[in-house]
Amino acid sequence: MLPPSRRDFVSLALAESRGYTNGKQRRQSCWRKWKQLSRLQRSIVLFLLALMLIGGFALYPSLSPQWGEEHKEEKKQPFIIDVKDQGRPVLPEPRSERRGLRKRGPPALQNRLQGRGNSSEVRLKNAQEEEEGKPLISWHGAVIEAEQATDPNAKEKEKAVEPEDPSVLQLEESRLEAVREAFRHAWKGYKEFAWGHDELKPVSKSYTEWFGLGLTLIDALDTMWILGLKKEFEEAREWVAKELTFNKNVDVNLFESTIRILGGLLSTYHLTGDALFLEKAKDFGSRLMPAFSTPSKIPYSDVNIDKGTAHPPRWTSDSTMAEVTSIQLEFRELSRLTGDPKYREVVMEVMRRVHRLEGKHDGLVPMFINTNSGQFTHVGVYTLGARADSYYEYLLKQWIQGGKKETELLEDYVQAVEGIQKNLLKRSSPLGLMFVGELSHGHFSPKMDHLVCFLPGTLALGVHHGLPAEHMELARQLMETCHQMYVQMETGLSPEIAHFNTQADSIQDVDVKPADRHNLLRPETVESLFYLYRFTKDRKYQTWGWEILQSFNKYTRVDTGGYTSINNVRDPTSPSPRDKMESFFLGETLKYFYLLFSDDSNIINLDKYVFNTEAHPLPIWPQTD
Repeated sequence: MLPPSRRDFVSLALAESRGYTNGKQRRQSCWRKWKQLSRLQRSIVLFLLALMLIGGFALYPSLSPQWGEEHKEEKKQPFIIDVKDQGRPVLPEPRSERRGLRKRGPPALQNRLQGRGNSSEVRLKNAQEEEEGKPLISWHGAVIEAEQATDPNAKEKEKAVEPEDPSVLQLEESRLEAVREAFRHAWKGYKEFAWGHDELKPVSKSYTEWFGLGLTLIDALDTMWILGLKKEFEEAREWVAKELTFNKNVDVNLFESTIRILGGLLSTYHLTGDALFLEKAKDFGSRLMPAFSTPSKIPYSDVNIDKGTAHPPRWTSDSTMAEVTSIQLEFRELSRLTGDPKYREVVMEVMRRVHRLEGKHDGLVPMFINTNSGQFTHVGVYTLGARADSYYEYLLKQWIQGGKKETELLEDYVQAVEGIQKNLLKRSSPLGLMFVGELSHGHFSPKMDHLVCFLPGTLALGVHHGLPAEHMELARQLMETCHQMYVQMETGLSPEIAHFNTQADSIQDVDVKPADRHNLLRPETVESLFYLYRFTKDRKYQTWGWEILQSFNKYTRVDTGGYTSINNVRDPTSPSPRDKMESFFLGETLKYFYLLFSDDSNIINLDKYVFNTEAHPLPIWPQTD
């Protein structure tokens, strides 16, 4: 290093750059020229600049949205973690999809997006209808009388509608796929071990016969169609075309075969337009007609579909109320399709006679009716459970099916709901759950069948079609009770029958007797969850349904294929399989799960279809019928 004396010192002269100097000179020159202008000239220039500025602001609103959107698109979207969907990341949408170049969501949901019109199209349609003289009072898609055109839940529904967030759509599709997977698993067991037979025994890998008519297969036809399981549907259709025959010397139960076989064939015909199913329905329906050849016109419970003979059970001449009053939707529809009024006439004669009968208690009916005398028997016992349940359901649904014209049906239904409220409702302890008990000769029993859980959905359906809003509040409370019948069991699955504690010092609301602890894979709670979610959009009902499906998968799923009913919902370590998969598990339970988890109200529009008591959708008749 050089000593300080030897260091060279360099001085730099920093001159102003040419650009800087020229710019300064130009600014000074411009100011000098401006000052040289007269006052009038300066005023004119300022006026012109003001006009240009105002014009710019006028054009700005039309440009600003595009500018803002363009910049928003450039922002990087973060990953979204859906904790309900096992923590899988949801990737941000591709830019082309966010810009609206492609529809968002899985293919099954795109119909919902494509079917929406803009507001100008809606206004134009309304104006056209007004010019043509068409009624403009339209509620939920169905034209109704002016005095009925109020929806008490309109504000609530408006608040409950959520935006179509991608994570919500992904969760929906994952749950729908879980239902499809459950169906495929059940179908695998049926196809391998019980093909063409009535019901699967999944544990012993065998089958059981009831009528010998492929009951599970027919019951599941429309479920496969609704779930979009084309391969499974086609193989089932081939069996119906080639193997299904009703030329069998076998007794069938009028009620069970009507709701499962006749209802399933009619529903599948309407969904597919395939005439094969209508021809089979005509054949089967005509074979059931001998059941109505009784002195009282109240049908026998059993009919031989080959010999054309019918009879009551061996132990009694009675039929149950549910059996004789829950076949109307199917026979009425068969008359409409065939043009032959005989099917409708025989079932409506039953309803007319029941309407006039004495022995009702505030609209509630006894459980039995005699086929010889046509009179109620076992008068004094009233329940909404087994043997009577679907009588109440079909009062409302026939009224809906027929276009809300048959006032006797509506009167009987409304009176029955009032009778339920007056005689059968109590609260449990400690949670104060509203439940539906039974009445036996003036004595109240806190016994409630799982079958009664159809009621919340039926009440909600009635409100949807114009009945009092207070029915919806009752529906909500009973839905909570049915939910608790699952939650308070160790397996998360409801027993067949529950007894509710009403003592003030009770620890648990639901008590279950040892003989009532079985679960048959029943659909009623899921059915009502579907209706409550469809009409309120409250996602807690979907959550409750998802928990039930998980419990079915945990305690009733059989590894080799199929699901089994179990003996003990209170023992998660040993629920004890009963080795039977009822046909309604595929026909009803899984179908209602799928409908519950779907946000597309066009999948079985409830202003166009009404479900029979086996979950087979039948059309609501046009106003001209």
